[in-house]
Amino acid sequence: MQRYFIEGKIPDNRRVAITGDDAKHIAKVMRQTAGGSLIVVMEGKAHIAKILTADFDVEVELGEKLETQVELPKKVTIACGLPKGDKLDLITQKATELGVYALLPFAAERSIVKWDTSKSQKKIDRLQKIAKEAAEQSHRTHIPEIHSVHTFKQLLNQADSYDAVIVAYEEEARQGSRTRFAEILKSLYDKDSVLIVFGPEGGITEAEASALKSSGAIFTSLGPRILRTETAPLYALAAISSEFE
Repeated sequence: MQRYFIEGKIPDNRRVAITGDDAKHIAKVMRQTAGGSLIVVMEGKAHIAKILTADFDVEVELGEKLETQVELPKKVTIACGLPKGDKLDLITQKATELGVYALLPFAAERSIVKWDTSKSQKKIDRLQKIAKEAAEQSHRTHIPEIHSVHTFKQLLNQADSYDAVIVAYEEEARQGSRTRFAEILKSLYDKDSVLIVFGPEGGITEAEASALKSSGAIFTSLGPRILRTETAPLYALAAISSEFE
């Protein structure tokens, strides 16, 4: 059954309107009419909803709540050094399917791509749309927030707001006595919010690594192989799911 997210609080009469592209999708693509059913997510809860009208907008009435737990037990934010091409699109889509809570792109020293300030918001809006569609497809009850692009300094300042900060550092993979990611995950059972930092294609610099260590971040290897910048976050989320779900 198709799923749609609606912002705002549930009204007393439990009747809400679906507008814009979602309304067009229901009426034109799915060809649903009055009397049909779909799933509406409001206030982080999924409900079976009955279609009352399906004209320009779609009016529905919320019915029973679906008691399913589909979100990761940990609120994981992925911080990605800006990568080349459309890699951030892929990370956004697949990380949403894997349960990420939020995505925080940042301009790392080795980021080849530089986002133009005037076009940055359009790119963030596009990524937010990708996250919404992926959340609907994977039957989630939370759409990951796509943060605006941070400077490295802003990333450091933001780090204090998380219960744990982990840095995937490729130099760790080259160490004979590297810190295993599995061991770090077992230390997170009493943590709620986790920030995991990944560098761009060239990785993070020694200066960035030093600053993150000084802020209290934990450094880890994701195994003996060096993963691509778009692969590493997905590997980490899959490992978190394996450990906590």
